[in-house]
Amino acid sequence: MADEMESGAPGRMRPVEFVVPIFIEVLSSGNLTAEVKQPSGRIAQPKFIDNRDGSLTIKYTPTEAGLHELGIKYNGEHIPGSPIQFHVDEIRPGQVSAFGSGLSHGVAGQQSNFTIVTKDAGAGGLALAVEGPSKAEITCRDNKDGTCSVSYLPTTPGEYNIIVKFADRHIPGSPFKAKIVGDQRKPQQVAVGAANEVSLKIAEQDLSLLQASIRSPTGHEEPCLLKRLSNGHIGISFTPREVGEHLVSVKKNGRHVANSPFKILVGQQEIGDARKVKVKGSGLRESATFDVAEFTVDTREAGYGGLGLSIEGPSKADINCRDNEDGTCTVTYRPTEPGNYIINIKFADQHVPGSPFTVKVSGEGAGKHTEKITRKRQAASVATVGSTCDLNLKIPETSPFDLSAQVTSPSGRTEDAEIVELENCTYSVRFIPAEMGIHTVSVRYKGAHVPGSPFQFTVGPITEGGAGKVQAGGPGLERGEVGQLSEFTIWTREAGAGGLAIAVEGPAKAEINFEDRKDGSCGVSYMPTDPGEYQVSIKFNDDHIPGSPFSVDVIPPMGDARQVSVSSLQETGLKLNQPASFAVQLNGARPGDLQAQVIAPSGAQEECIITDVEEGQYVVRFMPRENGVYTVHVTYNGVPIPGSPFRIRAGTTLVEGDAGMVHAYGAGLEGGRTGERCEFIVNTINAGAGALAITVDGPSKVQLDCVECDEGYKVTYIPRAPGDYNISVKYAGQNPIVGSPFRARITGPKMAGAVSGVHESCSVVVETVSKSSAQASYAGGVQGMSRLLSDASKVKSQGMGLKKGFLGQKNSFNVDCGNAGTNMLMVGVHGPRTPCEEVNVKHMGGQKYNVVYTVREKGDYELIVKWGDQHIPGSPFKVTVT
Repeated sequence: MADEMESGAPGRMRPVEFVVPIFIEVLSSGNLTAEVKQPSGRIAQPKFIDNRDGSLTIKYTPTEAGLHELGIKYNGEHIPGSPIQFHVDEIRPGQVSAFGSGLSHGVAGQQSNFTIVTKDAGAGGLALAVEGPSKAEITCRDNKDGTCSVSYLPTTPGEYNIIVKFADRHIPGSPFKAKIVGDQRKPQQVAVGAANEVSLKIAEQDLSLLQASIRSPTGHEEPCLLKRLSNGHIGISFTPREVGEHLVSVKKNGRHVANSPFKILVGQQEIGDARKVKVKGSGLRESATFDVAEFTVDTREAGYGGLGLSIEGPSKADINCRDNEDGTCTVTYRPTEPGNYIINIKFADQHVPGSPFTVKVSGEGAGKHTEKITRKRQAASVATVGSTCDLNLKIPETSPFDLSAQVTSPSGRTEDAEIVELENCTYSVRFIPAEMGIHTVSVRYKGAHVPGSPFQFTVGPITEGGAGKVQAGGPGLERGEVGQLSEFTIWTREAGAGGLAIAVEGPAKAEINFEDRKDGSCGVSYMPTDPGEYQVSIKFNDDHIPGSPFSVDVIPPMGDARQVSVSSLQETGLKLNQPASFAVQLNGARPGDLQAQVIAPSGAQEECIITDVEEGQYVVRFMPRENGVYTVHVTYNGVPIPGSPFRIRAGTTLVEGDAGMVHAYGAGLEGGRTGERCEFIVNTINAGAGALAITVDGPSKVQLDCVECDEGYKVTYIPRAPGDYNISVKYAGQNPIVGSPFRARITGPKMAGAVSGVHESCSVVVETVSKSSAQASYAGGVQGMSRLLSDASKVKSQGMGLKKGFLGQKNSFNVDCGNAGTNMLMVGVHGPRTPCEEVNVKHMGGQKYNVVYTVREKGDYELIVKWGDQHIPGSPFKVTVT
């Protein structure tokens, strides 16, 4: 909006000129009028000009001082926002006054501006405030000429009071009343932290020809998927993390389509507040087996946010949630076994009042059947240097031509291993070690690690054993089909001697077959006869092994799903941040429910869009964002189709992430003390780029940080309660590195804030960069060179997360080290009492980083950002969390 001030002699009225949005299309046949009601009640006619862009320029020379009212009508009806009140005062030397459109009207989501004149007013402080339906941050700029320019950003329509005081007294006209209207043309209002579907005005119908990206208010841009919404329009679905104006660019052949870029406004006042959610219903207190339990969730007063529901208990109880389209939803579930169930209800990632709820379910159960076996496992023979070592695997439905194996020695030397084909899809990986210690055996099928890989293989005496060193993998732990043999393998070689107990529990008895392969591994199979959920429990010396119990969905005979096929699925070379697609053909199968799910290397689920292109033909589209192997699940009527899940490789790096090349070491993997920093290194040299996922699980939450270092990444955590902590390290997907999970024994007193009798976990995921041994040796060989070649003063940072944080939300900021030389970025967040719950540092390429952190306590925090051992400009930052 434009405002102008004309100078005048003392006693003259200040002329008025401003631009008013009208949000209507003015037709030649219509009648647009404007009039000003003066303080005396008399009517004056202002001059107005239709700017032909949805706005009017109003010019008026007042003859009276005081409150005026401007009415703008089209065909006799007030336009949105009309009438508008504005104040007129006389131009008098030494008197503080204010003028401008921001004192009378404005548009939600757009800056409202006005000017304050303080020339010759003498000494005194200027105080400003904006009160209204939304918080409106004020900025004031001294023009060095006796005036200052003020702007504020209202995000919600309504009436606002603009308070201007000088020397603790209201200036003439204060408080001013500004009428803020909603923008009925552009930007759309969405909520922080919840997925929102936004419709875009796009005429192009072929989505395959379009590319889209979204830029946040802090300048972070990332690609997004276009989709056809339920109303037939084209739009996007995204979860905003920042307050302010987002820009969506849609291009065809590298050029913007009509109306692009599109504006989307994210309002802070609509952030979800779990404390305001109301829940009620008997289904939160008690129920009976096979009865449908019900409760209602009311989010009408809680703003916007994602609703999360989960049920834990003796039986699987599928949740059905029906949107009542009035801000409430009805939730039902059907337990099949008696006992206590835990219902978790979260809104905007926070528990609602009363959650988690404990529900007592009475009645008779479904009559689950359990089959158990126990076997004694002898310690494997000690492998020696120069002897032939064999690792036996059974990998159903594979060909030896698509298999490869490598062995990495403790010193880091990697060599190919021999694969010997035995019978019935059983193979032996054979190698001759040249040194003592823990070797890593990586076995891949079509470039992807087979279940259980990479394997740990110790040459020499095995010093550490136990259930944590037992591995299990195979299709029988993932899925099953009635009447078909379900098989998996258990490797106990690294666990030493002990008792192995296997149990299969489900709707029907499933007899277990056991085969001891005499090499520290065993084969297990069972045949389910009824569909449903089965639990496969594997214990070693009475302790569950990692991942146990395994939940296996057994489906009825495949039926129509057996006819469905996939084509045009690119197995390798998918480009990051670019749409990927594949086709699904029904091949004569009867109409049914087609579903697809795409799982990223880090375990996150990517958005997946299914489009019906013609009868019996579908296209599935998704956007790969991580380096590594993606898993694509395709089901028909709830049954996986042949070949599902499919594994595809995405990434632009020449070397893909390989968990078999990653090693972890350091005192923090073995133990530490409460309140003290525990550290370990994850060595990713020559492992390629991929998602590094670290989880610390134990008696308390820990402050968990991960920063880049020469060897890979340095991980630190601070425990708050004594006990045993399990540390899981995974790389390039769900593949644990050798030795994971690690068990650390923490001693010392329990610290303030730690809760007794609970088990809590903290996780961090870092998108790593590829490191080579040449780079590491150079960095280590020239001590201090990185410090000489880096300059922290040239690091740039931006984002709301550097100055303000929101409780329970993902607060973010960006750091650009592109011109600062070579070093590592370190980020730490210190709170009033408890540590920051999670810090995630993601390398975006070109030494640009995106940092996201989550806090669970209000107050003042200190945010430290260092490039090497030097603070970047502005660090340490003071962050207020509300």
